[in-house]
Amino acid sequence: MSKNCSQRLLTQLTKPTPSRSRKSKRFLPRLRRSFHYFYLRFIRLRGSPESLARGVAAGVFAGLFPLIATQMAVAILIAVLIRGNKMVAAAATWISNPLTGVPIYAFNFQVGQWLLGSDDQSFSAESFDSWQAIMQLGTEFVTDLLVGCLVVASVCAVGSYFLALWVVRRVRAKRRSGHLS
Repeated sequence: MSKNCSQRLLTQLTKPTPSRSRKSKRFLPRLRRSFHYFYLRFIRLRGSPESLARGVAAGVFAGLFPLIATQMAVAILIAVLIRGNKMVAAAATWISNPLTGVPIYAFNFQVGQWLLGSDDQSFSAESFDSWQAIMQLGTEFVTDLLVGCLVVASVCAVGSYFLALWVVRRVRAKRRSGHLS
């Protein structure tokens, strides 16, 4: 190695690295800018408030079922059937994501057990690896889960429809009055 090359290597190795707080200071403005971008995209969505709210309801309904890889497709299909916004329906399925999926499905399972009066089975996170794993647990487990999903998803879809309708109308009224950009 030449003397010049070794000096450059030594300089790079001893150069102070950016501190963690400095990296996080760069991350937070980017995160804030991303949220602002998606907020602006949300308030500028085209369509009637009812269509957007139906899209949210379709997405929430599909998102509360353990349709592991097909939630968005099911939400879009439901949105087409009820004349809701398809893009909003696809986005609303993210109500269940890798962080919230297991608690949601566990709650749905408990509701199904309570409604059907069965309490022989227990719920575990490994139950949701795939549809085949769910089906191997037995028909009683699947029935409890699907009944709970149907009830919880229906209630949440109706609630999310009215909440989204209220939010869209309110945001658009503020935007018309000049309080929102």
